[in-house]
Amino acid sequence: MRILKDILYNVALKSVQGPTDVFVNSIQYDSRKIKKNDAFIAIKGSASDGHDFIDKAIENGASIIVAEYVPEQKDQTITYVEVESSSSALAFMAANFYQHPSENLKLIGITGTNGKTTVASLLYNLFKAAGYKVGLISTVKIMVGDSEFSTSHTTPDSLIINFYLKQMNATGVEFCFMEVSSHGIHQHRTEGLTFEGGIFTNLSHDHLDYHSSFAEYRDVKKSFFDSLPKTAFAITNIDDRNGQIMLQNTKAKTFSYALKSYADYRTQILENHFKGLLLKINDNEIWFKLIGSFNAYNLTAVFACADVLGLEKNDLLRLISTLENVSGRFEYFVTTNNITVIVDYAHTPDALKNVLHTINDIRTKNELLISVVGCGGDRDKTKRPKMGHIASALSSKVIFTSDNPRTENPDSIISDIEQGVEPQNYMKVMAITNRKQAIKAACQLASTNDIILVAGKGHETYQEINGVRSEFNDYEVAMECLNQLQK
Repeated sequence: MRILKDILYNVALKSVQGPTDVFVNSIQYDSRKIKKNDAFIAIKGSASDGHDFIDKAIENGASIIVAEYVPEQKDQTITYVEVESSSSALAFMAANFYQHPSENLKLIGITGTNGKTTVASLLYNLFKAAGYKVGLISTVKIMVGDSEFSTSHTTPDSLIINFYLKQMNATGVEFCFMEVSSHGIHQHRTEGLTFEGGIFTNLSHDHLDYHSSFAEYRDVKKSFFDSLPKTAFAITNIDDRNGQIMLQNTKAKTFSYALKSYADYRTQILENHFKGLLLKINDNEIWFKLIGSFNAYNLTAVFACADVLGLEKNDLLRLISTLENVSGRFEYFVTTNNITVIVDYAHTPDALKNVLHTINDIRTKNELLISVVGCGGDRDKTKRPKMGHIASALSSKVIFTSDNPRTENPDSIISDIEQGVEPQNYMKVMAITNRKQAIKAACQLASTNDIILVAGKGHETYQEINGVRSEFNDYEVAMECLNQLQK
């Protein structure tokens, strides 16, 4: 419980009508969760507007209303707080309510199109192995020390972030590694947080259903680095054409990493095959269990961050080589008749291209590469033909199928993907709408030594069709299909 005037600190106020020395039991932006003496924050969402539920919130017990515009007919028992931005107000109020938990640990934000989950998870595992108490906020899960919690967004809302950071404070967590999405930045979810540092992985085509242009998408990412304090650090992938742009206006101390350019942390790939990677990072030769040039970038970012954070050099070199693949990120198994199945979250053109190039760089070309690819519904449609072009050009055979169609017709999504297939690749392509049947068909097509890539969903354990989520795990489905075929 907090006093209202204390949790309004740093909120951009337009007006306050009513007392501010009242107690706030909790903060909510969902009127259905409101209880007596709660503060309700009315937020405009893509599907609904919280301002339409102010009366319901009051009916359920709210004593404080925070909104971008307040009702003309006011309840005299209610305190109305008019703000410039409700989502920004939520972020600062959440941080104030939970007593600024980010200030009591070292919070590192990782942003970029691809690699966020891998870098954040590897850093969590590395620092945990080094003996530190560590937290993780990622697409896959939230970790408070050894305790695991589920998450539904890459960057959770401000209340969830601060709640779990507070739990981390209570359990003595020293470092927290957090994915920072463009949605999260744009929706002010990271405001009010104190970051020790930030990492930029790369930038490519994604989320243009949400952002009006690629330039806006880039600038939203950049704003995260613009907001870092001078006491923080910023690490950027200088090989990416937008890597330097991220650092243009930052006050933080800057570092760079690269495979192709001069950088503070420079990596060479000495060996790259299905058993792992041998990298030379600056003057250190290190063997890794992870695979592919995209992971060479991820591992270099991890090395750079750990070094900047002061992890002891011998511990860093010893422990980083023990890191395992992250769930759903180039996760693979090999069957008894030597068919390799790879499950990867690649759901953007660049990520799919990276994974397919990695496989093609390793394989001998005497085996087939069979890809199963789809695109999510109610999302950026412009990337669909690009995904179709890449998959058909870089695979021996490709099956287009459903990903999470959500409320869209899955056949229409597949038709959009097929628009990118060039005439010389038509014979490689088939379409099977049912994802399980598509994976089964890929398994039936595969012979000894062939490679199957199931792309798009990675770690997800569900498939969403018409608003209903059903259990679905690419890794388990592929393993089940191949086990049945081998009987």
